[in-house]
Amino acid sequence: MSEYDVVVIGAGPGGYPAAIRCAQRGAKVAIVEKDKVGGTCLNWGCIPTKTLLASTELIAHAREAEKFGVKITGIEPDWTAIQDRKQKVTDTLVGGILQLLKANGIKLIEGSASINKDKNVVVQAADGEVILDADKIIIATGSDPAELPTFDFSQPAVMTSTDALALDHIPKSLIIVGSGVIGSEFACVFSVLGTEIVMLELMDRMLPTEDSRVAKQMRSTFRKQGIDIRTETTVEEVLEYRPDGIKVKLSSGDELEAEKLLVSIGRKFNSAGLGLEETGVETDERGRIIVDQTMETSVDGIFAVGDVVGGILLAHTATFEGLCAAENATGGNSTMKYHVVPACIFTTPEIGSVGINADRAEEQGLDVIVSRFSFGALGKALAMGEDYGFVQLVIDAKTDVVLGAQIMGPHASDLVHEVAVAMHMGTTAADISATIHAHPSLPEAILEAAEAAHGKAIHVAPPRKK
Repeated sequence: MSEYDVVVIGAGPGGYPAAIRCAQRGAKVAIVEKDKVGGTCLNWGCIPTKTLLASTELIAHAREAEKFGVKITGIEPDWTAIQDRKQKVTDTLVGGILQLLKANGIKLIEGSASINKDKNVVVQAADGEVILDADKIIIATGSDPAELPTFDFSQPAVMTSTDALALDHIPKSLIIVGSGVIGSEFACVFSVLGTEIVMLELMDRMLPTEDSRVAKQMRSTFRKQGIDIRTETTVEEVLEYRPDGIKVKLSSGDELEAEKLLVSIGRKFNSAGLGLEETGVETDERGRIIVDQTMETSVDGIFAVGDVVGGILLAHTATFEGLCAAENATGGNSTMKYHVVPACIFTTPEIGSVGINADRAEEQGLDVIVSRFSFGALGKALAMGEDYGFVQLVIDAKTDVVLGAQIMGPHASDLVHEVAVAMHMGTTAADISATIHAHPSLPEAILEAAEAAHGKAIHVAPPRKK
């Protein structure tokens, strides 16, 4: 039996930072991973999809080059090369994590882990069973794509997001079930590549968790890209599975055929098989591990972080939860705070959001000012040829404190962090207005939105006098 101060189960964006932080604080650490270091984010999620999007965005820009006075001919995607580049990026980052674990003196053990009644971590490794005596345990086992019983996922036409990333060719047609973050990003990838796409959404609008104004404008943008979006619609029945396609009947009564069907309806928690029942770790009916603000479970000394605890299923949230758990597992006193968590959707255009949106403010009866500025009135955006979208700030009407922001447009995933820092510091709209922003730059849109909250925006026409 090997003894460790902390054993981390799972080496994804929650687990490996937790292991490194524990080691930084002087702990003897082991980390167990049953598949690939880096987890879903690095191998089958964030990084692979963003790498594909980088390729397809370049294709889209090249097709519009003539608008910038540049003539480019013969533009066509090389799917094999695109996939090779995606794998190279992933492999580089995985290699970096392996080096970091080694440099921090962390023992990496490959295999499936569970926890026994004595709170030891039992690993089923390739060369046999390994038992790790751990003073503290951090569970970071993540989540997998959720499946629907309507579909037979053994059929070649039916895909999860993981399957879609491993396609060996560009499908001619694609049905996407679910218009959330994952479905929308894949729609952007494949529409540029020439795939005919139909998106099905059970709710009354696409991107149902986003601000309604953002969702409405994104739907308009997708339609201009030739993507067929059908809301309040789902697959009622699969009529036929074929080696080269699928035929389905919709709740609307229509029938659809496509070469591939992608199910992107959320995630399921990876808590099964960990021995939680034996140890007394509490979970809910969906398998989500229950934790407190310190990321500790119902059992002293056992912590859990990342997707497996539910809440905000984002890689950066998992990382901060992992760091919080690591501090507490090594004698610290840290708590998680979730009021400032930026979220990004890497569609075209991008979406960045943080804090409360206008819809939630109205639902909660908050007295707020909702202030907007369009990228169509911004010099840098016009120069870039990306003059679509807007910045929207949600501001407390009494205190002027910024409560949230929604950004749709160029580099929204970068811009949103200015507002995130401002919110973390309790900044007011007046504080943003008083901060000189470089010209010409995209962050000027945030400045203008802050000034517009008090009727001071220079580049917004005043209301017409009656």
